[in-house]
Amino acid sequence: MISIKTEEEIVLMRGANAIVRDLLLYLEEHIKPGITTKRLDALAYDFIVKNNAKPSFLGFEGYPASICTSIDAQVVHGIPSERKLVEGEIISVDVGTIYKGYQGDAARTFAVGEISAEKQRLIDVTRESFFKGIECLKDGARLGDLGYAIQSYAEKNGYSVVRALTGHGIGREMHEDPAIPNFGKAGRGMRVKAGMTLAIEPMINMGDYDVLLLDDGWTVVTADYKPSAHYENTVLVTENGVEILSL
Repeated sequence: MISIKTEEEIVLMRGANAIVRDLLLYLEEHIKPGITTKRLDALAYDFIVKNNAKPSFLGFEGYPASICTSIDAQVVHGIPSERKLVEGEIISVDVGTIYKGYQGDAARTFAVGEISAEKQRLIDVTRESFFKGIECLKDGARLGDLGYAIQSYAEKNGYSVVRALTGHGIGREMHEDPAIPNFGKAGRGMRVKAGMTLAIEPMINMGDYDVLLLDDGWTVVTADYKPSAHYENTVLVTENGVEILSL
């Protein structure tokens, strides 16, 4: 069921996503060669709790951590561990909070120390594909236009868009209707309405778009083991565009 948020609910969604925004900025300061992803997870947990929120990922369908940490060929849902980050890697960090019953959700891909120009370009195009996509979003816009804009920009730059995973509605629940593909045909798909809150999250691969699920039941990797990047924000659809709640 599609949820249209009230003004009171939107205020709480802003609060949840402000914590997400500040947490990602905080974690970026700590992402350096030698730190473990488990340490990043501990820092995230402490930050969320100190801000009077709860980590929405922790325990969600059995997920064992407060954030997802996905390195290089890992697309999403990488589980934090004692593994240390290595110079030249990229890491996608996905975080979620629950604040007064409402959810925040966003993700960024960060460089670990100095990275190749090739990897930096992947990060940049993934981020820009998000902004290309939301240019068309407003009351009455079709989701196919959003997906088409993201897909066409990524493919124009030589990359592929993951098909097996999508963005989603968000509110009281982390995953609400509708599903939001990062690919599609212009002029197709459901129409969005003012008051909808959506988590839009391009997942862009350097190689092919096919992905695999690892034996841990969570970590999704590229089938060709080429790097992938992830960029996500929660947005509020308005009459004339969107408000990005997690920026």
